[in-house]
Amino acid sequence: MSDQIIIKNLRISTHIGVPAEERAMPQVLELSLWLQPSNTFDQLDDDIAKTVDYFQLTQRIHQLAGEKPRQLIETFAHDVVTMALAEFDLLSVELELHKFILPDTEFVGVRIKRERVSC
Repeated sequence: MSDQIIIKNLRISTHIGVPAEERAMPQVLELSLWLQPSNTFDQLDDDIAKTVDYFQLTQRIHQLAGEKPRQLIETFAHDVVTMALAEFDLLSVELELHKFILPDTEFVGVRIKRERVSC
């Protein structure tokens, strides 16, 4: 198993949903991330510059959530992992996203995993 950074149950507010009425009001989504940094933990030398600044990553996720309304949670999940791989020193990102919209369910969710493409 590779070294991972875990961000569990980050709550974000965004405009999302297929009907316009649903997108009109912000909704709280919850997401968890499993991040594989490029450096293993034994390579970090206690230096934040050699790892993923998870505070900065969560701030970018909040910013991304506010950039535009989306219809699908699948789209938002893809946008988050694409941004994370492009802007942070990561080999892979796995994300699970929950939306609390359907009655009689705990949540509706999606899971996505992407890896950095080697050149």
